[in-house]
Amino acid sequence: MFVDTLLSIWEASGFAAMTWQNGVMILVSFILIYLAIVKEFEPLLLLPIAFGMLLANLPIANLMKEPTETENGGLLYYLYLGVKKGIYPSLIFLGIGAMTDFGPLLARPTSLLLGAGAQFGISAAFIIAVALGFKPNEASSIAIIGGADGPTAIYLTTKLAPELLPAIAIAAYSYMALIPLIQPPIMRLLTTKKEREVKMEQLREVSKLERICFPIVVSVLCILLLPDVAPLIGMLMLGNLFRESGVVARLSDTAQNALINIVTIFLGVTVGATASADRFLKPETLMIIGLGLTAFIFSTVGGLLIGKLMCWLSKGKINPLIGSAGVSAVPMAARVSQVEGQKANPTNYLLMHAMGPNVAGVIGSAVAAGVLLNIFGR
Repeated sequence: MFVDTLLSIWEASGFAAMTWQNGVMILVSFILIYLAIVKEFEPLLLLPIAFGMLLANLPIANLMKEPTETENGGLLYYLYLGVKKGIYPSLIFLGIGAMTDFGPLLARPTSLLLGAGAQFGISAAFIIAVALGFKPNEASSIAIIGGADGPTAIYLTTKLAPELLPAIAIAAYSYMALIPLIQPPIMRLLTTKKEREVKMEQLREVSKLERICFPIVVSVLCILLLPDVAPLIGMLMLGNLFRESGVVARLSDTAQNALINIVTIFLGVTVGATASADRFLKPETLMIIGLGLTAFIFSTVGGLLIGKLMCWLSKGKINPLIGSAGVSAVPMAARVSQVEGQKANPTNYLLMHAMGPNVAGVIGSAVAAGVLLNIFGR
C-alpha cells in the first residue's frame, strides 16, 4: 500500500514527466542565473528572464497554460498578456524617458548622426536574415536586436513574429548585458590610439525651455511621420516631460522607480516563460542568436565609422569612441566608451559626450521599429 502510494505520487509529479529537452532548458536557465548574480550581466532583466525560463520548463506546473472554457489559465499566461498587447514595453519606455537626460543630445545635435549610424546593424541583419530564408516580418524582428533595445525588440516582435519572441528577447537582453565584452575589441580594432586619446570640449549648458520643448516636438514629428511607433515614442517622451517639467516630481519618481521596477519583473518573468523546450530548442533559434550578434556587431561598427568621419571633419575634436554608444543600451554603452577612452588617456572624460549618441540611439531604434512595422505589419 505504501509503495503504491509512493508510485502514485511519483507518477503524478513533474519528475516523471521530465524530458531531456526540459533538462537542457533548465540548465540554460541556471547559466543565465549565474551570469546575472555572479557576473552581474544586466541582472535587473536577466535574472527574472532566467527564472521565468526555469518555471516554464518545470513539467506539469502549467504556469503558461492557456485558459479553456472550463479552466483558468496559468498565472504567467495572464501576466504575459501585457507583453502580447504591447503594454509592458511602452510602460518601460515611460520609465526610461523619466530617467533619461536628453541634455547631451540637445547640446550636440550631431549626436543624432551617431545614433543613426548605429542602426546600421538592423539593415545588415535584415538582409542576411532574408538571404537565409526568413520571411521579411521575421527578418525585421531579428534585425531589431541590432538596436540593443530590449523593449523595442519585444514590441516589434509581438506585432510581426510573436512565435520568435523567446529567442529574440533572450538574444536582445543577453547581448545588452554583454556589451562590456562585445564592444571593446571592435572599438580598439577600428580606431587608432591617437583617436582614442582625443579629449572633447565641455558641452554647452542646455536651457530648461529647450529641455521641455524637446519631448513635445519629438512626439509630434515622430508620431505624425510614423503613427505605428506612437506607443513607444509617446511614452518615452511623456516620461521625459515628467522629468524636465519640474512640476510633477511624484509622477517622475514613480515612473523612474516603482513603475519601471514592477513592469520589469512582469516583463522579464513572462518573456523568460515563453522559452519552453518545445518552442526554444529549434535550429532557427541558434540562427536567430547568431544573427542577433551579427546585428549588434554591425551596429557598433556603424556608429564607430560615423564617429571616425566626424572626427576627421572636426579636425580631431570628436572622439570616435562615442560612436559605439549609438546603440540604445542606456547608459551601459556610454560607460564602455568612457572606460575605453580612459584606457587610452587617463584624463579623458567621455561619459556625457557619449550619452548624446546613446539617447539618440533610443529614439533611432524606436523609429527603425516604426519603419519596419509600417512596411511589414500591414
